[in-house]
Amino acid sequence: MQILLKRCKNIVVAAAVVGAIVLLLFAPAHYAKSVFEGVSLWAVAVLPATLPFFFLAEIFTTLGIFRRLARAASPLARRVFRVSGTGACVALLSVVSGYPVGARTLGELAKTGKAHPSENFRIACIATTSGPAFLVGAVGCGMYADPRIGWILWFSHLIGIFSVSALLFCRARPPQKSLPPVRRTDLSSALSGAVLSVLCVGGAIAIFFAFGQMVSDLLAPFSLPPIACGVIRGLIEMTAGCGALAKIGSPLAVALSAFLVTFGGSCVLMQQLIFLRLAKVKTLPFLGVKLLQGLAAGAAALGLMYLIA
Repeated sequence: MQILLKRCKNIVVAAAVVGAIVLLLFAPAHYAKSVFEGVSLWAVAVLPATLPFFFLAEIFTTLGIFRRLARAASPLARRVFRVSGTGACVALLSVVSGYPVGARTLGELAKTGKAHPSENFRIACIATTSGPAFLVGAVGCGMYADPRIGWILWFSHLIGIFSVSALLFCRARPPQKSLPPVRRTDLSSALSGAVLSVLCVGGAIAIFFAFGQMVSDLLAPFSLPPIACGVIRGLIEMTAGCGALAKIGSPLAVALSAFLVTFGGSCVLMQQLIFLRLAKVKTLPFLGVKLLQGLAAGAAALGLMYLIA
């Protein structure tokens, strides 16, 4: 059965790759324009909001206050999410910084043996979050032209992630106590790390933006409603999906944006899983938890939208 599933997976992946190559060969200018639009969206809406924050977060993790905050959060994290002080440290860093940082930090800790193997999956589920700089600055202000929606998305995002994780892991056995490792860096390495991280994000957005355009072109003959097209685009590249939903601007569109930023879409999930594999986090259970978190975040956002209406 596993061999059959693996063969089916390989066939699907091969068909998708060949199909994308054929589309690129038949309409290179059209999809080059899509890549350019993805780069433009990243440069206008993502880069200004995330680059300074990546840099400041890199410096923040080297300060003593970060270690003390993680130590203070450890008892609550062990009681609620069944993770250690190291897990609380990674989760705090992810909440402040955003998607790639938490997954990358967990991967590095697991690689060096500084994270307890029994808690890696639980840490991954609470430490793969978007940051306020992206949701408030890029999505709220940049796409919806309303910072209040950005804050609604961020609070709903955290509600979905932490509530689902607390319910799923409440009976798990907490790991041994541990403290976050001390990191040392200088301004030049912090700056280079921030620039490389934001460039990787931009490259992924540009590539998956083009993939999303390919899927939209294939679905065009079916005349799907705009909100459905936005969700489909978002499941491939979350930023493009949020941009499409922002043009609709309804409470349902905001709720679907909350689902997308919490679930992540293929682009964000790929960035996370590259690092989470170092921590031996299984893909399918992780995707299942992210799906539940996304649904909870969407419900929370819909409730908050009607509450402030």
